[in-house]
Amino acid sequence: MSAKNIHCWIYRSPRKQEMYLYLREQDAFEQLPEPLLKRFGRPTLVMELELNAGRQLAREDVGKVMQNLHSQGFHLQMPPRIEVDLYQGDSGGF
Repeated sequence: MSAKNIHCWIYRSPRKQEMYLYLREQDAFEQLPEPLLKRFGRPTLVMELELNAGRQLAREDVGKVMQNLHSQGFHLQMPPRIEVDLYQGDSGGF
């Protein structure tokens, strides 16, 4: 693994669908802020991954993830925001 690659472990939250936690060290939950871990719930390992600047992630900016892993040892991926498009009815009147 070169200096430009970062190995990480990705965990999913049992409490919030599509919330994921990236850790620089496997099972290093002691470095997480207590309120975050409490809200996240008991993490379940989803996959191991090697990140580099050329890799694409589905919902996250790989540069931001790598920066957070380097600076704080973890990155929290929040669920996507769902925009509700409400039906306003026909504009033609009655």
